[in-house]
Amino acid sequence: MNYIIFGGSGFIGTHLIHLLKDEVVTPEDQIYDLDLVMPGEEGVVPGIVEKNEGVKYIRLDVRKPIDFAFTPTSEDIIFNLAAVHRTPGHKDEEYFETNIRGAENVTAFAERNGIRKILFTSSIAPYGASEELKKETTLPTPNTPYGISKLTAEKIHEKWQNGDQEKRSLTIVRPGVVYGKGEHGNFTRLYWGIRKRYFFYTGRKDTIKACIYVKELVRFMKYRMIDHTFNGSEVFNCTFEPAYTIEQICETMKKATGMKRHIFLVPGGLLMAAAYILGPIGGKKVGIHPARIKKLMVSTNICGEKMANCGYQFRYSFEKSLKDWYRDCNCEGLL
Repeated sequence: MNYIIFGGSGFIGTHLIHLLKDEVVTPEDQIYDLDLVMPGEEGVVPGIVEKNEGVKYIRLDVRKPIDFAFTPTSEDIIFNLAAVHRTPGHKDEEYFETNIRGAENVTAFAERNGIRKILFTSSIAPYGASEELKKETTLPTPNTPYGISKLTAEKIHEKWQNGDQEKRSLTIVRPGVVYGKGEHGNFTRLYWGIRKRYFFYTGRKDTIKACIYVKELVRFMKYRMIDHTFNGSEVFNCTFEPAYTIEQICETMKKATGMKRHIFLVPGGLLMAAAYILGPIGGKKVGIHPARIKKLMVSTNICGEKMANCGYQFRYSFEKSLKDWYRDCNCEGLL
């Protein structure tokens, strides 16, 4: 059978490929990494330069009709991870072009080749920014181009599943902040901000930040698509339950990595003013950017009960996941 991973050279895709190779793939199986960029090139996971033996790497743009040489089987699985996702960082039209057109082309490819299983990585962005608890049944109210594009992409995948409801299976995952080796995003910046003493609590310490360890996320993907048989369509928030506050995250991060630091509370208005001043002259390098400050001040209050109660067994607690990540980096820092 074939494991077809669109966007497989990215952060989540890299960890998914490692898991499949270590625990799933047999000599008769084939993994395809279909991406615009290949491991080691600019724009992919920093520090990951090697290609995995036995994986077929094909340079492919999901914004265009998808066609490549392979032999389909009745058990093939698509993992659609391809997306433009960092916010801020892209023009509005880039989110729509890649995330919506990509969903159309991936599902059309599945249709042509008789593939009946797709896992799509969406986001919590379709819920919109607010303090209220978000469940899978919550009405999505996206308020960013990224969130709108991801919700539209979900509907495109659901339309594909509805085309043959008795035979096709679709899992849509909405991960919180995904962290782990190679992330170089929110958690990496948080760690180095604490370590170098330039991170401050922005106006409050109780901001909720739903999150998931990348190794846990890809294990859940494996559970849904390989260990678990179903037909139909389901959406899962992928976060620890209950979600943690920024203070809990910081204190656990310090404990897991052996840091002793005091984190000060700074009025939000003062930090926003600094972000507007420093942003244009290099503030992005240390995470002092108005959009990022705003994100720090608003909760991502996502309910993970459905994932916790679906039969999947978590491997990591929050503290254990941070320790595991730290060991993966030779206890030199979170990278």
